[in-house]
Amino acid sequence: MRFDVLTIFPEMFEAITQYGVTSRAFSKEILHLKTWNPRDFTSDPRKTVDDRAYGGGPGMVMMVGPLEDALQAVQEDIASSSAMKKGPTVLMSPQGRVFNQDLAKEMSQLEQITFVCGRYEAVDQRFIERHVDFELSIGDYVVSGGELPALVVMDSLIRLMPNVLGDANSAQQDSFSDGLLDCPHYTRPENYKNFLVPGVLLGGHHGRIESWRRNESLIATQKSRPDLILAARKKGLLSLKDEKVLQEYLETLASGLNK
Repeated sequence: MRFDVLTIFPEMFEAITQYGVTSRAFSKEILHLKTWNPRDFTSDPRKTVDDRAYGGGPGMVMMVGPLEDALQAVQEDIASSSAMKKGPTVLMSPQGRVFNQDLAKEMSQLEQITFVCGRYEAVDQRFIERHVDFELSIGDYVVSGGELPALVVMDSLIRLMPNVLGDANSAQQDSFSDGLLDCPHYTRPENYKNFLVPGVLLGGHHGRIESWRRNESLIATQKSRPDLILAARKKGLLSLKDEKVLQEYLETLASGLNK
């Protein structure tokens, strides 16, 4: 896969290429990243990429020209350097579709993605209408620019690629991979200040361990994200055994509240 990023702060993307698990994808050339600074596509001495908004109001707006020229350079580079099919142009924006694990799985199948990282108050709507395939958000809040959200999305996609994680099962067991939150995890020591690792994890019975993990995943999801339980139920992802575990948990919770 190849990522192309339009950003006025290309240095920020060193974080994903040089550190941690994601750096493996680049060192193994599973993934390629190119950054494109709109300032390099300006003609004035100040390398201006923003201007005041028509109609007034606070903040500055990113101009169409530098972004459009940078995107054109991306398209020409892809066409000249490989037989790779150009993927979607994605604007990171709080107004976009909210990113989730299902979308991550879908996007991880693409050969190429161009991320547009806005700054200032907004991006000129004419660029969005002419070139952006869809807008993408990482949540209902606002940050200073699209770089951090793009890094979050890229990290999520990289984890799903073959030969990136040390254990291929890690991504499959992440929270949201099956519509639920992950179960609790423990490591040495077995006894830490009289807080013990659950005995079932020490017995070596794989069937019991898997059953415990499933039950704990269900309970954790019911506690923190009951909306995910409702969604899983609608999708038919919960078995009769799952429903029994949830019912017993809710009954135990209710009895404790009534004491």
